[in-house]
Amino acid sequence: MTLEQLRFFVVVYESGLNVTVAARRLQISQPGVSRQLKELEEELGLQLFERHGRALVRITPAGEKIIERATRILREVKNIARAAAAVRDGSQGSLSIGTTHTQARYVLPEVIRSFRSRHANVRLHLHQGTSEQIAQMVERDQVDFAIVTGSDDLFPQLIRLPIYRWHHALIAPRGHPLATAGKLTLEHLARHAVVTYAFSLSGNASLYALFETAGLSLNVSLTARDSDVLKTYVRAGLGVGILASMAIDPTADADLVVLDGKHLFDGHTTWLGFRRGSLLTHYMYEFVGLLAPQFSLRLIQHLEATQTQEELEHILQGIRIPPYEGRGSTSAKPRPS
Repeated sequence: MTLEQLRFFVVVYESGLNVTVAARRLQISQPGVSRQLKELEEELGLQLFERHGRALVRITPAGEKIIERATRILREVKNIARAAAAVRDGSQGSLSIGTTHTQARYVLPEVIRSFRSRHANVRLHLHQGTSEQIAQMVERDQVDFAIVTGSDDLFPQLIRLPIYRWHHALIAPRGHPLATAGKLTLEHLARHAVVTYAFSLSGNASLYALFETAGLSLNVSLTARDSDVLKTYVRAGLGVGILASMAIDPTADADLVVLDGKHLFDGHTTWLGFRRGSLLTHYMYEFVGLLAPQFSLRLIQHLEATQTQEELEHILQGIRIPPYEGRGSTSAKPRPS
């Protein structure tokens, strides 16, 4: 058994058992991939995939057990390579981040610009997706960091560092009846159509629950994952927008009226997570410090050393989570150590 065979096995699994896609990712012929899989199965004495003709239909129970260990082995190989690269030249390497559109579009640009000014030779890879898609990236070991709001149940394997707190905001076209309604209530909103985010498939639709608890109905005319798409349809007159406060640009969105809705909705916490046991380089620690200055190098390393989730949560309870205050920044300054 070779590392190459394990890598082929994992890539085929990550490619949805599509050997053609896997071969393209591996930059090898499709017969070459199939041959490596057969040789791995013969050496293990196990059938890793169920087949229909030449097509892979599903992974077998034995394959499910092997894929978890193969992924772990390849992760350690990457850690070894990263450690060696850090010893050779700590200024080079790569950093892959999985995050949502709102974080990528509105929060991260200034952080990444500052990071690049310090680490011009580090290759950055930004992968956007829903919480469920980012969880798949984490499971497949495709990203070093995940930056997500909520959805904790999708990421039980990560050390999650709370970055900042934020609230939903309301936006409406100028001339909309709510633009001059004064302090808004849920009753005000219930009288009008709204556009807002598509709710996570795994979570509780808390916005709907909020209105139901108040004995009201939420009239959602359109949902989307992208804040910019939501603003487009607010401008088109489909309804009042309920979206993340950090997605509102004072200059670009000057044609819209921003309504205070902080008193109506619960706050949310955005966090950065990474796998326990991952090897973080000095520039990865620095990225965390730029995004979340409340976490010093010493504190992050202390959290990495925790053995249980209970111990981790106990330490995090003593950390002040700052409110989001601007494009890619919080109220504190980065603390490198």
